[in-house]
Parts: sequence; C-alpha cells; structure tokens
Amino acid sequence: MEDPYRPKPADKFTFGLWTVGNIGRDPFGDPVRPVLNPEHLVRKLGELGAWGVNLHDNDLVPFDATSQERDRIVASFKQAVADAGMVVPMATTNLFTHPIFRDGAFTASDAAVRAFALQKTMRAIDLGAELGASTYVFWGGREGSETDAYRDPRDAMKHFREAINFLCGYVQEQGYEMGFALEPKPNEPRGDIYLPTVGHMLHFITTLDHPLMVGVNPEFAHETMAGLNFVHGVAQALDAGKLYHIDLNDQVMGRYDQDFRFGSENPKRAFLLVKLLEDAGYDGPRHFDAHAYRTEDEEGVWAFARGCMRSYLIFKEKVRRFREDSEIQALLNDLSQQDEAYQGPRATGTYSRDVAHALKQHSFDSDALGSRGRRYEELDQLIMELLLGAR
Repeated sequence: MEDPYRPKPADKFTFGLWTVGNIGRDPFGDPVRPVLNPEHLVRKLGELGAWGVNLHDNDLVPFDATSQERDRIVASFKQAVADAGMVVPMATTNLFTHPIFRDGAFTASDAAVRAFALQKTMRAIDLGAELGASTYVFWGGREGSETDAYRDPRDAMKHFREAINFLCGYVQEQGYEMGFALEPKPNEPRGDIYLPTVGHMLHFITTLDHPLMVGVNPEFAHETMAGLNFVHGVAQALDAGKLYHIDLNDQVMGRYDQDFRFGSENPKRAFLLVKLLEDAGYDGPRHFDAHAYRTEDEEGVWAFARGCMRSYLIFKEKVRRFREDSEIQALLNDLSQQDEAYQGPRATGTYSRDVAHALKQHSFDSDALGSRGRRYEELDQLIMELLLGAR
C-alpha cells in the first residue's frame, strides 16, 4: 500500500543547504556533525521527495573563492540539482557570519561596509539567477543594535531602504525574473533587529521605489519569538498579496531561535497554518527553515527532513477531514447562519451617506447580542479530537 504521506515534488517542499547541512554548533558547544557536501545534500533530498533546495551564497561558494573556483563549484552543483530532478526556487546572501558585518550590512554605520554588502549581494543575486531562483530573500541577521547611543534608527531605515531600492534597480537592469522577500525577526543575533515583524515589513515595503517587486518571507519561529500569532501574520501577508515565500519550523515562545521540526511543538497552530495556506490556494514553496536536534547524527538529519514533510502532509489530510466532518461543518454552518440572519445596515464596500445614517438610527438589542454564546469551546474541542485521532 502506498504511503499517503510520502512527499512528492508536486508538494513543493524545499530545504536550505544550511538546514540539512547544519553541523549542530551552538554558543556553548562545538559541532557534532561533519560538514556535508552540497551535492550530497541535494541527492539525499531528492531521494526523500523534496522539490527544491535553497541556499545562501556561502553555503555553496566559500567567502574567499576565486572566480574560477566559483564557476567550477556552481557548474557542478547545477548538474547535481538537475540529476536529482530538483530546482533552486530561492536564494539569499550571508550578510551576518563574517566579522565585517559585526554592526550590520545594509544598515551598518560604516559606509564602506554598506557598499561591500551591496557588492556581495549583487554577486549573490547573479548566482541565484544562474541557478534559476525566482525569489530572493533578505534576512537582516545583523541589521540591528544592542545600543542606540550611536546610530539613529531613522538612519538605519534610510540605509536599508536605499539598499533595497538599489538592488531592485539592479535586478530590473539585468532582466532577471526575480522578486524580493523580506524576512522579519525580533532579535538574535542582535539584541534588537530592525523591522522585527510581518507588520513592520509590510509597512516598510510601501515606502520603497518598487513595492510591487517586494514581499515578505515570514517564519513561524520568528513571529513566535515575538509572542505573536504566526497564522495571523501570514494571513495579513496573504491579504496584502505579499506572501512571496514562507519559512516553516517550530518554536517555544520566549526561547532562543530553536528552528525545530515543523509541527513538533505547536501542532494545533501548525494545523491552522496549513489550513490557511491550503484554503488560500498558496502555490509557492513550502520551505522548511529548521534543523535537526543537536543530539542527532546524519541519519537523524534525514529523519528530521522526512518528519517536516510528513507532518505537513498529515496536517493537510487533517484539513481535508475538517472540511468533510459533518459535526464540525454543522457547527460552522450554525454560526454562519447566525451572522447572515442580521438584516440591518452594515459597513460593506465603500462608504455611503445613506448607510451611515441608517447605522446611526438603527436600534440594536445590546443585551441580547451580549448574551449570545459563540460555541468556540465546542469547535476547538472538535479540532483537538481531529488532531488527536479521535475523529
């Protein structure tokens, strides 16, 4: 019997070289896994049913590689991707590891560092375009501060805006079919990172010269670190037409950036996220920006990768059952009918003087409305029973 939760390329699951290639280093411990060759990672992901692989520039090409070394590495990697039947849908730039970025990249207080960051990013965009990437992600890992005593945060916003505007122009001039996705995070590795949430990023995009080129890449762990509801953040991005990419993982609120396997800590929220994406018809990559526990060897890494994809498909199946469950749908229908039963004036569409007048004159029975229960306890319990396998 075929495994219903075995991933297929049509599911559009992707991993970064940095995710399955994570060597298990942390601030208090040395690596526990060896560095794995990118081509080996691609082959293994292809065998597991992944659709694509993503990368930072230096995940593939060393920081100090010569032009000849770069071309040789890229050609060999492209062949490995093709042989595995995979694609490279997204690329990004490492603007956080090298000491030059100790005070940021695009927002650094040193003009020479800001210029170097642009040079490095243009070359990395060229690499992404060569590999076929249609989305370019910007995660400002060092774009922040521990103290605001020196840099006015308004200057940081100005410099960040100038960088994105410049790079939009570069992509247009090169004729690349590529959009940008900005990835928010509240903190770590900086004490405070600029533009920390989806909402901050969505507003920032409206200030750019080419806002249609730029969307967001929200991450489950990052919004959770900020104490926010990731499903709501993704819904806001969808509503704005700005969900250009998404990072799936898991996180315990209030902890460091854990990047756990998708669905491993918050299964109900993961279910609601999958439901939102599937209901919205999201057709982009389902990217797992996570990594195996530090306890694992290489076999554990592949168990982690399989687990991420299987969990998404299990949640997707639960979404189907949610839609077909007669008790759940009857309860939702009752609530919907209660909403539709109201026949008075309401704010729909654009403003109208007549509707405004009617609303001001309408008599509402506030006591009756205030006493009406919503049966959310019942609905939530039905979801829990669905997730726990009791339905």
